[in-house]
Amino acid sequence: MRGRLTFWFEFASTYSYLSVMRIGALAAARSVAVTWRPFLLGPVFAARGWDTSPFNIYPAKGRYMWRDMERICTARGLPFRRPDPFPQNGLKAARLALAAAEMDSIEAFTKAAFQAQFGDGADISSDAVLQGCLRQAGLDDALMQRAQAPAVKSALRAQTEDAIAAGIFGAPSFISGPELFWGDDRLEQALAHAAGREI
Repeated sequence: MRGRLTFWFEFASTYSYLSVMRIGALAAARSVAVTWRPFLLGPVFAARGWDTSPFNIYPAKGRYMWRDMERICTARGLPFRRPDPFPQNGLKAARLALAAAEMDSIEAFTKAAFQAQFGDGADISSDAVLQGCLRQAGLDDALMQRAQAPAVKSALRAQTEDAIAAGIFGAPSFISGPELFWGDDRLEQALAHAAGREI
């Protein structure tokens, strides 16, 4: 591989959906290895005094975001359905992603969970929905139990702390060397940097 990129995403994040569904192919085409890092935006928002998504706090911004997502998903041929409620509770999904990483299947599980949430409008806090995502990713339902292990819970807390320490304030975010890139619209720039062709 030519370079490395760390991909920080939050399961409740609409724009993370866009990146999750395309980063693998784009990175492979550029010979860039991707490290997938789920984290929780709740503590980031809480530090700013927010108790929900900024898209809910600022209605005009929220209306724009939903229409923006519709346009982008249509252009990319991605299914899109607004989940209710929003934002979803992605804690279980994030822990499951870390458990799936132990099986080298974090990408497959993560794509299945985002597809369920933003493609089908399903509730990813539901055990039944998550079990379906595991099966779609070729993983065993037993991973539900592994996701509750203290080591996995601690790992997610540590990753969230690492994200905050790295200056991450939103999702998706990408880190290449010392550079932070934020937003799905910066994915190509981040990959180019990781491949050593830019900045």
